[in-house]
Amino acid sequence: MAGRPATGRAAAGRAPSGKAASGKAAKVTAPRLSPVRLEELRDEPSPDFQRGERYDGLRFSRADADGLELSGTDFAECEFGGVSFNETQLRGATFRDCILAEVYAPVFTAARATLRDVEISNPRWGSAELYESGWTSVRIDGGKLDYVNLRGSRLTDVQISDCIINELDLGSVTGTRVALKNCTIGTLDLAGAKFKDFDLRGTDFRTISGLESLAGVVIDDYQLSLLAPLLAAHLGVVVL
Repeated sequence: MAGRPATGRAAAGRAPSGKAASGKAAKVTAPRLSPVRLEELRDEPSPDFQRGERYDGLRFSRADADGLELSGTDFAECEFGGVSFNETQLRGATFRDCILAEVYAPVFTAARATLRDVEISNPRWGSAELYESGWTSVRIDGGKLDYVNLRGSRLTDVQISDCIINELDLGSVTGTRVALKNCTIGTLDLAGAKFKDFDLRGTDFRTISGLESLAGVVIDDYQLSLLAPLLAAHLGVVVL
């Protein structure tokens, strides 16, 4: 979708972008994001991470948590700067009121984790297993992600912006007020997902699977032109 043409988007007889054919403005509810404000954090230069423990009000800078078993661990009002979580087991972990900046993980394992009021900036994840997670008021800005598996997760008030994702699996996700803004996505899987106010406008994608789950997804007219051949094939329509 790179190199979007500047003309042809207001052709005669076509409803203006962002408006329904009836002339009424389309209503899309944006994610309701609460800013994370952390004060009086205590620096933890050499953290001794332990499974199932609670960490509250701490700042971790360039810490190494590679390969640790941290299932069920609870992080509240913590800041992570350049922390490495490669092959760390974070299954069922909780992050509340946390900021994660430049977190590094070629293999990121956090299935069934809970994220609430979390800001993530410039992550570098390879394979991210995040299936059956619960995300509420989560923002991801920037970064490059190879494979993100959120299958079966519940996403509420989530925004991912300016991010490059090779493969994003949202199969069987329940999503409310989710926005992908100015992202570049190779493969987007929506099979079995249920959405309300899922804003995909402005995001480039190469292919989408799960076309039967597009209800509740908001796209722009250019994206519709790209989806038209896929939709025709899906419906068995022959275009001559």
